Amino acid sequence: LDTFQRLLLIRSWCLDRCVPMARQYIAETMGPVYTDPVITNLELMLDESEPLTPMIGFLSMGSDPTENIERLAKKMGIVCGAISMGQGQEVHARRLITSSLQEGKWVLLQNCHLGLNFMDELLQIISTTTTYHEHFRFWLTTEEHSKFPIALLQASIKFTYDPPMGIRAGLLRTYALLSQDQLEANSLPQWKPMLYGVAFLHSTVQERRKFGPIGWNIPYEFNQADFTSTVQFIQNHLDDLDIPRGISWPTVRYMIGEVQYGGRVTDDYDKRLLNTYAEVWFSEQMFADSFEFYTGYKIPKGRTLEDFTTKISELPISDSPQCFGLHPNADITYQTNSSSAMLTTIINIQPKDSSGGGTETRESVVYRLASEMESKLPPDYNPFEVKDRLQKIDYLKPLHIFLRQEIDRMQRVIRVVRSTIGDLKLAIDGTIIMSENLRDALDNIFDARIPSSWRKISWNSATLGFWFTDLLDRNMQFHDWLFQGRPNCYWLTGFFNPQGFLTAMRQEIARANKYALDDAVLINDVTRMSSEEVQRGASEGVYIYGLFLDGAGWDRKNARLMEPQAKVLYTPLPVVHISAISVTSGERARPVVTYSCPVYKERRRTDLNYIFPLSLRTTKDPEHWILRGVALLCDVR
Repeated sequence: LDTFQRLLLIRSWCLDRCVPMARQYIAETMGPVYTDPVITNLELMLDESEPLTPMIGFLSMGSDPTENIERLAKKMGIVCGAISMGQGQEVHARRLITSSLQEGKWVLLQNCHLGLNFMDELLQIISTTTTYHEHFRFWLTTEEHSKFPIALLQASIKFTYDPPMGIRAGLLRTYALLSQDQLEANSLPQWKPMLYGVAFLHSTVQERRKFGPIGWNIPYEFNQADFTSTVQFIQNHLDDLDIPRGISWPTVRYMIGEVQYGGRVTDDYDKRLLNTYAEVWFSEQMFADSFEFYTGYKIPKGRTLEDFTTKISELPISDSPQCFGLHPNADITYQTNSSSAMLTTIINIQPKDSSGGGTETRESVVYRLASEMESKLPPDYNPFEVKDRLQKIDYLKPLHIFLRQEIDRMQRVIRVVRSTIGDLKLAIDGTIIMSENLRDALDNIFDARIPSSWRKISWNSATLGFWFTDLLDRNMQFHDWLFQGRPNCYWLTGFFNPQGFLTAMRQEIARANKYALDDAVLINDVTRMSSEEVQRGASEGVYIYGLFLDGAGWDRKNARLMEPQAKVLYTPLPVVHISAISVTSGERARPVVTYSCPVYKERRRTDLNYIFPLSLRTTKDPEHWILRGVALLCDVR
């Protein structure tokens, strides 16, 4: 096999190794110069630029070229005027550009994605200006935006900065911005270890972002201001310290986890993670010689900045995920996400024209796939038949009302899919005009992705094949429930609104036991059964299946959490019995130690995908699983 064929095999079998293999293929075919990392050198870029050629810096999370641009201007003895774009800033930008063109100053327009209306005017200024100073330069920074003028991009030099990768690089950057005076700002022995602790936390919270949802549910833009304000608080706290009483650790942890860094955090489970870091790392233990953030990551001792930077330089260049509290499997997740992002970009920039020659055209491929899907699509639900069946099984029960709502939504999906496929086949035949929606459907079906009009009314999935299989499986569950009665065990993933399912179940239990719905709280018990082994439905509550543990394994014998096996990212959870009890009548005895594990519909752990928490037994401290980022997912494809 040649290198490209090996790359195809690795893409099919082992997505997380796709980027290293692609790098090897590029190095062999084009030369190693195209795979070596490029360090952005503003001075070299300045040499090849011209006064009326804008230089656009694309902002990535954790990096901003503003400081480097201003430092370069200072080095060259040139005045650099900066304006942060936004509402009403166009007037100031015009004035600055007009004066700088004649005086030979630099203009830095920051966050241009917030001033898109001015970008067209800026292009006009560049095109029509004839008199200018030879030292004048245009600098722009922007986030990627679909409406940013393409003509301006084509007329400019583009560059970006990658944020420093790893704990070592992050700590070196943080200490490079400190001065010796700041290091000696307090004479107490606790000051330097706590300063290093905040710097380590600062690097950790930024590095966790690269692991995706298992790192942070939402990728927050923690920046230097968070670090500075936290250090200032700790300095003030130590300045006012009553030495006999010692440091107020609850205050320190609260300020870090809820105010300084926690002020950016909007997700409750992310807030729990941040507070856990503060709880585990910030205590009297951090002053002990034996204290380590992780094996090999100690708090160094020193008097000068040079002492600290020397010790930091001895840290590993690349960090194990365990350094952040994650399992080593998290690195596979990171590599897989990187490969998926790269391949998605490649697919998006492919030409969408019909193929010529003897190969099958895009249209004929899509026509064939559409015909296959149309033949497998389930029949429409007859509303009169549905109503009749529901009346026979007591349609006023909350779970049957829920079933009616789910069938209505499934019928809408089936109707839209059938309509789109029919119209698409007619458009390919030339009978009707190919509309924008049909063009989107054609492109996505050819790329094995879900058409936008289908995704809006249904659910997310990795590929069109998985999505269509889900459609058939979901419909089968609703059809069997409607015509054969309640299932013994429910596939939670197959519901549009799983929260509604759990609420309906709570309502039924509350009615049966004659207590208020507000008093009813969910309880759960993880059984040792698989879905096939469930012979009859639960006497109270429901059995559910289809959940996968992300970040942990499951000990079936002892029914508790354990470390996952190497290279096994998702572990299926056995059937779970979910019921409800009244909080006022006394709560059922629980195991001594449980981890409150959030359940999400899919791998993206956002509020929109959050369902409910499950209590899972554990012999380890729950903090261990919080740092691991353990969650339950309904869909892992």
